[in-house]
Amino acid sequence: MELHFYFRGGLLLALALLLIPRGGDSTQPPFSCDSADPKTKSFKFCQKSLPIAQRARDLVSRLTLDEKISQLVDSSAAIPRLGVPAYQWWSEALHGVSGYGRGVTYGGAIGGATSFPQVILSASTFDSRLWYRIGQAIGREARGMYNGGQAQGMTFWTPNINIFRDPRWGRGQETPGEDPMVAAKYAVAHVRGIQGDRYEGGQNGHLLASACCKHFTAYDLDNWKSVSRMGFDAKVTQQDLADTYQPPFRSCVQEGKASGIMCAYNSVNGVPNCADRNLLTKTARGQWGFHGYIVSDCDAVATIYEKHKYVRKPEDAVALALKAGMDVNCGSYLKDYTKSAIQQQKVRESQVDRALNNLFEVRMRLGLFDGNPSRNLFGNIGRADVCSQAHQDLALEAARNGIVLLKNDANLLPLSKSKTRSLAVVGHNAANAYVLRGDYDGPPCRNVEVLTALKGYVSNTLFVQGCSNADCTTASTRAAVAAAKKADYVVLVMGLDQTQEKEDHDRVELGLPGMQQSLITAVAAAAKKPVVLVLVCGGPVDVEFAKHDPKIGSILWAGYPGEAGGIALSQIIFGEHNPGGKLPMTWYPKNFINVAMTDMRMRPDPKSSYPGRTYRFYKGPKVFEFGYGLSYTTYSYDLKLSTPNTINLNRFIAASYATDESWSSNSSSIRALSVSKIGSDNCERLKFSTYVAVENTGPMSGKHPVLLFARHERLGEGRPIKQLVGFESVSLDPKQRAEIEFVLNPCEHLTTAKIDGSMVIEEGYRYLVVQDKEFLINIVL
Repeated sequence: MELHFYFRGGLLLALALLLIPRGGDSTQPPFSCDSADPKTKSFKFCQKSLPIAQRARDLVSRLTLDEKISQLVDSSAAIPRLGVPAYQWWSEALHGVSGYGRGVTYGGAIGGATSFPQVILSASTFDSRLWYRIGQAIGREARGMYNGGQAQGMTFWTPNINIFRDPRWGRGQETPGEDPMVAAKYAVAHVRGIQGDRYEGGQNGHLLASACCKHFTAYDLDNWKSVSRMGFDAKVTQQDLADTYQPPFRSCVQEGKASGIMCAYNSVNGVPNCADRNLLTKTARGQWGFHGYIVSDCDAVATIYEKHKYVRKPEDAVALALKAGMDVNCGSYLKDYTKSAIQQQKVRESQVDRALNNLFEVRMRLGLFDGNPSRNLFGNIGRADVCSQAHQDLALEAARNGIVLLKNDANLLPLSKSKTRSLAVVGHNAANAYVLRGDYDGPPCRNVEVLTALKGYVSNTLFVQGCSNADCTTASTRAAVAAAKKADYVVLVMGLDQTQEKEDHDRVELGLPGMQQSLITAVAAAAKKPVVLVLVCGGPVDVEFAKHDPKIGSILWAGYPGEAGGIALSQIIFGEHNPGGKLPMTWYPKNFINVAMTDMRMRPDPKSSYPGRTYRFYKGPKVFEFGYGLSYTTYSYDLKLSTPNTINLNRFIAASYATDESWSSNSSSIRALSVSKIGSDNCERLKFSTYVAVENTGPMSGKHPVLLFARHERLGEGRPIKQLVGFESVSLDPKQRAEIEFVLNPCEHLTTAKIDGSMVIEEGYRYLVVQDKEFLINIVL
């Protein structure tokens, strides 16, 4: 079987999924330990009073080797003699319960689920409580699907918390952006919401649904030119692993308490992720305390042998994956080769038992071995909880608060509802509700195109598609110009779609495809007034031409805004909502394509003219910066500390501790102290509060993300240009003022990664920065 057979969206996958028994006609969810079955009373694994680990071990001890092996793949077989039903590990819920995977079936009584904005747009709200509420809604709808008999699995492979390192990455849309702190905070909020935990955490027992941190690790290339993720070896420095690639996963495990991890296709420094014991067992389980299951990406075990050529036989790949700490294979390799690997003494049956214990523990935490789910915790959640009005309202809230206003010359927006008598709408994305959903979507509760929503405000609306699709190889420019000349105002809805950026498809250009730019420019030149340009896309595009064209008055970035995106855009355009989103990624110029996508380095290299990546390290020109976003109102800021601006580390560190001088060979003798030497207790004592006062000084109420950065007095030698250390979203009416407290930990927020990956606090000055306000902190050793 070719590896790409697993990719969603293809005819082959659709046909394959039709052949899978789904149980969609039954309203009875699959479960074990039915109290109506007398034999279950003798099974310890059915006794809810026992610890889950003991129950799982009891179940595993009753299995034959063949039965054990049948549980090691994503489509786990039933074990009728023990009353264990088949189980589908593969379900997706990136921004709503998805139709991808094998665990969820649509087409029964439940025909759709709430389609929230694609993750990259939700990230632009910088609102962790919103992310948590979205996770809660997804978890509740997932449980409702299960209780309604339309799910054969409750393990959802979300969130995608890889760093959006390169603007060409087709899956960047699935992530919270380029900043590791944002990705980490998103992971924690999303996982806690889906799994039924509190926003603050602390409930680690029963799972509403199971979340899975993916793709572990340093995965951010799919299919670029001749390079495929399947065999790509990412060369990553220990420094970049420490402060960029690993922090989101560490937070997902330690704070979010995720019950799943997915190991990625690629290798890191020569070792395939799914065969890396140091990564899966020593780091995730040992250092971070992960308790859950580890799944391969689909056919990632096969790639160890077939693509990476890391081993000589399929049995070697299976053995390495199990020894590394992987538990379940999305694919067939473990089903096909585990028995022969055991017979060849490449792996022990005890390694299989270890994997099965992890798998059954998660299923038990989900309540799938507690008898009839209708009588248990979460049994009251049902069909009415899927597409509930509250969840649909939340989807609209997320879309409205995520959309980013990138340009608004002469306050063109908002348009007047009473004075706008005619409107021309141009663009291939205007009358297409499907494009608003992004990838890993599911059937939504409702579909509203941007065009339909705009017509609700201006009945006299002309529409010209302009381009037949995002490729825009030809454009009906003459018709679009004619419509523009007739209308009071023009809205162009342009950008990308899933033919341009998606899984297994990275971009090779950063401009708008085909004739889009020429169409936009021509329509803008012909219009009576400056036009509004709406960009529907996940990754950034170079629209430098539009920034400087006076006939393009406003630019809105809508990401892929989900089922309520059309309504959200129309409300923003006509002033019923004030946009407040800020970009969660840098928008690079077109010539950034000259940088090899395979170069994983975050930090710049002046000797080779390598510019670095993301706002933390990139030193080249930008179209728009990370954190950029306008509003219909204005805000002012003030910044103060709760303590003196000197942090004296000697107050907490014993004199016997040696300092680490010259953290890199060419450093100028800057003294630094290792965070590991400070210790967690002293790090807690070093915490201090920073207060940011923000006032709405403009005419309109708004929800405003406040971003707090830190920067080092000394740049270069691998230090970030600046680093986000806190963010909070606040709603303010005109003239209203609020004070936000940011609790900072120098051991986390004021550290520097050394070349070997260790974290240190360097002496010297740091600046805390909010917009144009700065506050100086002195660290003394």
